[in-house]
Amino acid sequence: MLAFALAARPVSRAAPLATAQPPTDTPARTAIAVVQGEWHTDICLRKGDANAWIAALARGFDEARFLCFGFGEKRFMVEGRHDPLTMLGTLTPSEAAMQMTVLRATPESAFGVQNVVEVPVDDAGLEGLQRYLRASFATDAAGAPQRLDNGPDDGSLYFAASATYDAFHTCNTWSAHALRSAGLATVPDTLFAGSLMREVRAALARAH
Repeated sequence: MLAFALAARPVSRAAPLATAQPPTDTPARTAIAVVQGEWHTDICLRKGDANAWIAALARGFDEARFLCFGFGEKRFMVEGRHDPLTMLGTLTPSEAAMQMTVLRATPESAFGVQNVVEVPVDDAGLEGLQRYLRASFATDAAGAPQRLDNGPDDGSLYFAASATYDAFHTCNTWSAHALRSAGLATVPDTLFAGSLMREVRAALARAH
């Protein structure tokens, strides 16, 4: 559990940049969702809202309605190594991975209504989020994502991440960066999933 409660720091490769969008009165175009699975958070967007690069990650999943993305320590998440030495290793920079999970239903159906917060976004926010998502994936010389393995669930895949994982950039700080990139500029970095969900709800309340 500790491995996902702690985080990733940019390395020399192109690492994700959290570019917060300025406040705007532009009407929301759609919504994204931040979802909590115990100590971990993902960010979900509608398949129909995905640009060509993001949508291509789910090629072959024709019934996909939502695409959910999360960040984690590679040994813990992909290799399933949960021993104490690996857990301690997550405190210092180590390789990370991105997980994409395809949903054929809504995030509320998959994770439970109490574990989902919808965040309205305008065109700029949707574009900012997808720039951040793309920057989170390590790519080859042709710009293609580097697939690592199948994920734990039907419709989930692992890819190499462009940044490392350590005690100050976890799955949850990654999600906070994603939300700021989508325009929810007041969400701070936080290490724990429950804290992040509270911050998101508070930010939405302030925005209204």
